[in-house]
Amino acid sequence: MSNEIVKIDKPTKTTITSLFKQLTDVAIPLEQLNVILSTPPPTQWIKIHPYIKNHKYLPIDKVEYLLRSCFKKFQIEVKEVKQLFNAIQVTVRVHYLNPATNEMMFHDGVGAWDLQTSAGSGALKLDLSNINIGAVPMATGIAKSVAIKDACDHFGTLFGANLNRKDVQNFEGNAELLSYDKINDEKESKRVLDFITSCSDLKLLQGVKSTAIALGLQKEYEAKEAQING
Repeated sequence: MSNEIVKIDKPTKTTITSLFKQLTDVAIPLEQLNVILSTPPPTQWIKIHPYIKNHKYLPIDKVEYLLRSCFKKFQIEVKEVKQLFNAIQVTVRVHYLNPATNEMMFHDGVGAWDLQTSAGSGALKLDLSNINIGAVPMATGIAKSVAIKDACDHFGTLFGANLNRKDVQNFEGNAELLSYDKINDEKESKRVLDFITSCSDLKLLQGVKSTAIALGLQKEYEAKEAQING
């Protein structure tokens, strides 16, 4: 990895790319992951919320499927469960193995769900006699699912982050960072050029002739060959 410092006057797409090209071992797989996570989910997975008008969402089973598919290793940690005035609130932390960096990372999420009360009593007239049997575990389970989905929204479009947003900017990824061949050729060109420049043995130099020509370094090779031959 190069230790060369890239000097910039102001951040632009080009200069940001230059910075990350110094970290290609990490930047390339991260950019590939970003592109995957910016892919829309299958349309048949998307549901309309039964209580919130025109609100789209991904069911929890699809979110869990994506967690297993994308990250292989993940863990749901419940950070807090508490009662609001008429609802249960759950805070979770979704731990996941980032495949681009091989590091465990996490996103936090919060979800809440109303406690079910006796018919005709009104949700706001909440007391112990008003709560239906099983209302607390039901609300807690639903709130946990909502919290998990809220945390997973941070992953991006694939997990449903943009289902209810307008004027979303599509993320396509940086083509230069996504090109293995281009970046690897640049690294190889620099390595071969450095070798040509420092080489003083004709036989060793001739050993890289075909590679130098393929990388567009024919002039540099021929100049060095002429210099050694005197």
